Amino acid sequence: MARRRLLTGDERRRLFDPPVQETAIIGHYTLSAEDVELVGRRYGPANRLGLAAQIALMRHPGFGLQPEIGLPDVILQYLAAQLFVDPSSFSAYGQRAQTRTDHADLVARYLGIRPFRRGDLALALNLAAQAAEYTDRGEPIVRALMVGLKGERFILPSGDTLERAGLAGRARARKAAAAAIVEGLSSAELTRLDELVINNPDFGMTPLAWLRNFEEAPTAANINGLLERLRYVRGIGIHPVVGGAIPEFRFAQFVREGGVAPAFLLSDYSVNRRRATLTAAVIDLEARLADAAIQMFDRLIGGMFTRARRGRERRYQDSIQSVGQLMRLFGATITALDEAVQNGGDPLELIDEAVGWHRLVAAKAQVDALADLAGEDALVTATERYATLRRFSPAFLDAFTFKASGTGTALIKAIDVIRDANTRKSRDLPDGVPLPFPNRQWKRLITESGRIDRRRYEIAIMATLRDRLRAGDVWIEGTRNYQRFDAYLLGRRDAAKVADVLPFDSNAASYLADRARNLDWRLRRFAKQLKTNKLEGVSLERDRLKLQQMPPVTPPEAEALDRKLDTLLPRVRITELLLEVAERTGFLNAFRDLRSGKEHDNPSTVLAAILADGTNLGLERMANASEGVSYAQLAWTHNWYLSPENYQAALAMIISAHHELPFARHWGAGTSSSSDGQFFRSGRNRSGAADVNAKYGAEPGVKIYSHLSDHFASFGSRIMSATAGEAPYVLDGLVLGAGNLPLHEHYTDTGGATDHVFALCHLLGFRFAPRLRDIGDRKLGSIAAPSTYKGIENLMGRTIKTAAIEADWDDIVRIVASIKDGTVAPSVILRKLAAYKRQNRLDFALAELGRIERTLFTLD
Repeated sequence: MARRRLLTGDERRRLFDPPVQETAIIGHYTLSAEDVELVGRRYGPANRLGLAAQIALMRHPGFGLQPEIGLPDVILQYLAAQLFVDPSSFSAYGQRAQTRTDHADLVARYLGIRPFRRGDLALALNLAAQAAEYTDRGEPIVRALMVGLKGERFILPSGDTLERAGLAGRARARKAAAAAIVEGLSSAELTRLDELVINNPDFGMTPLAWLRNFEEAPTAANINGLLERLRYVRGIGIHPVVGGAIPEFRFAQFVREGGVAPAFLLSDYSVNRRRATLTAAVIDLEARLADAAIQMFDRLIGGMFTRARRGRERRYQDSIQSVGQLMRLFGATITALDEAVQNGGDPLELIDEAVGWHRLVAAKAQVDALADLAGEDALVTATERYATLRRFSPAFLDAFTFKASGTGTALIKAIDVIRDANTRKSRDLPDGVPLPFPNRQWKRLITESGRIDRRRYEIAIMATLRDRLRAGDVWIEGTRNYQRFDAYLLGRRDAAKVADVLPFDSNAASYLADRARNLDWRLRRFAKQLKTNKLEGVSLERDRLKLQQMPPVTPPEAEALDRKLDTLLPRVRITELLLEVAERTGFLNAFRDLRSGKEHDNPSTVLAAILADGTNLGLERMANASEGVSYAQLAWTHNWYLSPENYQAALAMIISAHHELPFARHWGAGTSSSSDGQFFRSGRNRSGAADVNAKYGAEPGVKIYSHLSDHFASFGSRIMSATAGEAPYVLDGLVLGAGNLPLHEHYTDTGGATDHVFALCHLLGFRFAPRLRDIGDRKLGSIAAPSTYKGIENLMGRTIKTAAIEADWDDIVRIVASIKDGTVAPSVILRKLAAYKRQNRLDFALAELGRIERTLFTLD
C-alpha cells in the first residue's frame, strides 16, 4: 500500500529544495565576514567551496549538504564568486566521506545547532499539532514545523520524517479539537446527537437526513417544514458557544465535514469525532434553517403584495374600455357646459340634450369604482390572502426572538400584541396598539372603521417586519443573514487600523475640502468649454445635454478576421481541453479531500465531476456518458472534493496562469475589468431558487452576475435572484474575487451603476466607469450653489449636502474598512442600506458622497 502523503511534489520542492530565484539566493546565501573567515582557513578551493555550501544549506532550507539532492549551479556560482574560486572545483569536494562529515560537525558547532534525534519526535509532533490547529494544508503545517525546529536550533531531519510528523501532528490536532467539543456537552445532549444517525420510523430515514432535506420553494407548507426542523434542532440543546472551545478554522472544518458526511459514514467514525462532527453540523443547521425560514417568510410576504399589485393592474386593464366611455361622456359634458357659458342657456338642459342626464347619473357608480381602484393601497388587496398568512405566521413569530433599538422597539411591541392574541385565540386586538408604519395611508386603513382591523394590522406588521429584517435594524441572534447591522462591520478600533491604509484621507473636513475644490474647478471649466463649443461631441440644446454616440471599437475587418480564425481552430473534446488546462495551470491541486486534505487518486473523476457541475448535466448522466467512472465515484468525489472554497482556489490558479500568458497582453494591460448579469431560465416553474423577471418573459429563472478582466479571464461569478438589482454585486467580484489581479478600473452597464457604487468604488481605490444610457439626463451635483455655474444651471441638481456626509463620516469609513478587510461582502452592506428606506441617514450620506464621484465621472 502506498504511504499517505501530506505534501504534493510541488510542495516538497518548494519546502525542501534550495531556491533558484535570484532574490532568494541573495537573501539566503550571502556569506558574512565571519563565514568567509572560517571558510578561508580550509585548504584548497574545493574544501573552501564545500564548507561554504554546508554553511549556506544548513541555514536554508536547514538540512545541510545532501548528496542525493545536489546543489543548483546558480547557488554554486554565487558562493564561488564570493570566495573568488572556480565553481568547477566543487566536483573535487568530499572525495573522502569523512571530510563531509567533519565539515558538517564543524558547521553545526559554528552555527550552534544540533542533529535531530528520535527522542525529539515529541517536540516535532507538538509543533505540527500547533500549526494544524489553524489549517489542514500540508505545506503550511510542514513549513511551521521546519521554522519551529530551526528555532530550537535543530538540523532538520529528512523530508520524509518531516512529512510523517506533519501527518501525525494534524491527526493529533483533530483529535484534540474533537475532545474539546465533546467535553462541553452533557450526557443528554450526547444521547440526542447519537440518535441523529439512527433510522427513525417517524421520518422514514435518519433524523440527520431529514434535517438536511428541506424544500426551498416559498409555500406555507414548506416554511412550516423549515420551522418544524428548526424546533427539532433546538431541542437537541447544543448552544453555539460550544464551537468557541476550539480555533475557528478547526470548527469550520467540522462544519464542512458535517454538512456532507452521510449517516452511515459518520457511524464508522470514532466516538469523539462523530459527536464533534454532529455538534458542528447541528450548530450550522440551526443557523441555516433559521436563515432559510426567514428568507422564505420574506418571499411569501413579498409575493402577497406583488400579487396584490398585479391584481390591481389586471382590474385596471379590464376597465380600460369603461374608462374610454367615461372619458367621452365627461368630454361631452364639458362641451355642453362650455356652450352654455359661451352662448347662454340652461346648462342642465344642454347636458341633458347632449349627454342625457340619466346616462350621467348612471355613470357615477363606475366613476366611483375607478376612483377607488386608482387609490387602492396594496395592503387592502393583500388582506385578501390573510388566510394564507395565518397558515404560517403564528409558528413563525413563535420561532424567533426579535430584537431592535430606537424606533424598532414599537414594532417589537406590536409583534408581542399579535403573539398575545394568538395565545388567547382572540380575533380582536386591544385599542391603542402600536402603529409602527412609516406609511400614513396604512394607519388610516387599519383604523378607518373606528377600531383596529386585525387582518390589515397583522399583514402590515408582517410587511414592516420583513423590511426591518432586511435592513438589519430588527435582528435575530443565531442567524447569519439577519444580524444587527453593526454585527457585519469591524469594531471601531480595528476599523481605525484598516483606515490607515485606505486610499483616501480619513479626515472628513480635509477630504471634503479637497473634493469640493476639484469639483468646483471641473464644473467651472466644463461650463466655459461648453459655452465656447470646445467639447467635441457634446452640446447644449434647449437646456439639455446632447452627447454624440460613441462609434464601435471593433472595425468590420476584425469581424471578418474573427470568422476566419474560427475556421482555423481545431475541434476538440471538452474533456481533452479541460485536461490540458489542468496540466498547464495545476488547478487540480486545489481539489483536496475535505477531511484529509489529500489529492484525489483519480484526477479524471474530479474533472468529470467538475464537468457535471459546469454543464449542468448532473452526476447520473455524466456517469452514463463517461468510461471507467461510476455514479458512486462521482457522487463521492462531488461531496468530498468539490467545495466552494476549492472551486475558488482553483479559479484563482487558472486566472493567475491566464494573466501570465504573454499573448494575453494583446487584449489589455490587466488593470481593467467589467461585470454584467445574464438571465438563465430555470426549467422548473416551482423552483424555490427561481423568480420571474418580466424583462425576460414569463418563465422563472436566475441571473448569474459575472466579472471579466480585460484579459478576458472570468474571475468571479455568483448566482442572484432574477428580480434583484445588479448594483450591490458590482464590488463583490472586485473585492472578494479578483485575488491578486492589479485592477483599478471597472466598467458596468446602467444596471450596475448607483451613487452608492460610485462612492464605495472611489473609497476603495477603483475608478468606476459605467456606460450610462441616460447620462445626458442625469443632473450634476455641486457643493457650491448651482447658480454659481453660469450657463449650465439647468444641468445642475440640488446642492450636495456635505453636512450629512460629515455627520456619518466615521460610519462610512467603518463600512469601507470592513469591506477592505474582507469582514463583510459589499453586496450585504448595500442591500442592508437599500432596505432602510428614506429615513436612513447613513444610506443618504453615502449616496451624497457618490453624487460627487458621479458628477466628476460625468465631466470626464
